[in-house]
Amino acid sequence: MPEDTPVNIGVMVAMPFTAGQRVLGIQTKLHRWAAADAGRRFDDLFNLVVDPAFMAVAWERVRENKGARTAGIDKRTVRSIEASAGGVEGFLEELRSQIKARTWRPLPVRQRRIPKANGKLRSLGIPTVADRVVQACLKLVLEPIFETDFSSSSYGFRPGRRAQDAVEDIRLHAHLGYEWVFEGDIAACFDEISHHAVMERVRERIGDKRVLALVKAFLKAGVMEETGERKDPSSGAPQGGILSPLLANIALSALDEHFEREWNRHGAEWNRRRYRQRGGATYRLVRYADDFVVLVYGSREHAAALWGDIEKILDTVGLRLAVEKTQVRHLDEGFDFLGFRIQRHRQWGSDRWLVYSYPSKKAEAAIRRKVKEVTKYQTVGQSAHDMFRRIGQMVRGWCLYFRHGASKTSFLALGNYVWHRVWTWLRNKHPGRHWKWIRRKYYPQRGLPEIDGIRIYSPAKMAIKRHQYRGHKIPTPWSRQLAREAAV
Repeated sequence: MPEDTPVNIGVMVAMPFTAGQRVLGIQTKLHRWAAADAGRRFDDLFNLVVDPAFMAVAWERVRENKGARTAGIDKRTVRSIEASAGGVEGFLEELRSQIKARTWRPLPVRQRRIPKANGKLRSLGIPTVADRVVQACLKLVLEPIFETDFSSSSYGFRPGRRAQDAVEDIRLHAHLGYEWVFEGDIAACFDEISHHAVMERVRERIGDKRVLALVKAFLKAGVMEETGERKDPSSGAPQGGILSPLLANIALSALDEHFEREWNRHGAEWNRRRYRQRGGATYRLVRYADDFVVLVYGSREHAAALWGDIEKILDTVGLRLAVEKTQVRHLDEGFDFLGFRIQRHRQWGSDRWLVYSYPSKKAEAAIRRKVKEVTKYQTVGQSAHDMFRRIGQMVRGWCLYFRHGASKTSFLALGNYVWHRVWTWLRNKHPGRHWKWIRRKYYPQRGLPEIDGIRIYSPAKMAIKRHQYRGHKIPTPWSRQLAREAAV
C-alpha cells in the first residue's frame, strides 16, 4: 500500500472516489493473476475484506441500493445508521473490529414473500445492513477472481453483461442452424443449492480459511420466517443477499463447463460440421442465472436426450429440473426467455425466414397489470402530476428493455392501452367536468396527456435499435483498467 494512501475508514467514506480507485486497482491485480494461472488458489484475502477502502466502497453500494430503506431483523436501516451517534464511521469501525476479532456472526435473514406472476409466492431473504456490507466486501474480493473462470455463455448477474446479450447469442446461433431448443427451468435454485457443493467449488480458487469461514457463515445464517420462527436450512442461498447471485453462478458453472467442453471438443467449426454430417449433434448453452436454454444443431431426439445429462450435472450441486416447465421446442414454435418471445417466421413481404425477438405475452400482460394498478379508481386522490411521472417512468423503463427487439407493434399497443387507462382515470378524478374541459387542461397536443410540463412517455416514440452480439468481447471493469494501463 502506498504510504500516502489514507487508511482511516472515516477518510475513505468521505473520499469515495479515492476508495473506489484503490479497490479497482487491487481488483485488477486479482483479476490479472487469476487469468494468468487458472489453477491458482488465493491464500491471503482476508485483509482485503476488512480493508478500509473495500468497506467504504461496500457501504456506498449498500447505501445506493433500492433496499437501503429496508431493515433486517435488527430493524436498522442505512438512514438510522447515518443518524446514529457514531455515524457511518463508527458503524464500520465496530464492524471491522468484530470481523478481525472473529466475533462477528451474520444474523438470520428476514423472510419476505412476494407474489409471482403465476400466483405463487417467491421467498426473499433480507439481511441486516451490517451483513449486507460484509457480503458486499466479499463480493468485491471474490468476483474478479471467479470472473476469469466463468463461461462466455453465462450472462446473469455478471459485470458488463445484460439480458440482451443472451438474447442475441440465441439469435446468432439460431441463424447458424441451431433450431431445436431445450428450454430448462431449475426448480427452486436459490432454495435447494447445495452448501457443500458451493463451498467445494469456492475452495478450488480460495485457500484463505478466514474468507471461506465468512462465506460458509452466510450460507448457514438461517431464515427468520414471517411467523417469527427461525429456520436453519441445510441448503440454499437466500434470494435477496448481495453474495447469493455470485455463489449461484459459481455452482451453476458446472453446467457451463460441461457444454463448453462439448463445444471445444470439436475444435474448429469445420470439425463440428463433419461431426453433424456423421449423425452427431452440437450444442450451445445460453444461461442467465438459473434460467437457461440449450440450442441444438441436430434432431429433436438429440435435444430430448439432454434430459439425463443435465439432471446428472445439476444433481452434483443439489439442484433439479422443474419437470412441468422444462420442454423441447422447435425454433419455429417459439419460446419465451427473459421476457422475450424468440421465434423464427417468415419476414413480412418476402420469402425470407428470420429469427425475431419481441415482448412475450407474459411481459405485455405484466406491464398492463402495473399500468392498471396505478390508474385504478382508488388512486384518483393522488395528483395528476405524481401519477403522470410514475406511469411515465414505468412505461419508459419497459420500452428501454425491449427496444432491442422487433417491438414496435407492442409499443403501439401499450401506448393505446395507457391512453385509455389514463383518460378513464382523469374522468374519474374530475366527475363534474365535461370531457372538453379535461382535454383543454391535460391535452394541449395530440397523444398522451401532460400537466406542469410532465408528459406521460409515449411508447411509440421509442426507437428500435438492434443490440449487437458481443460474444467474448464483453469488457469487465478490470479488463478495461488493464487496457488503460497497457495504453499508458
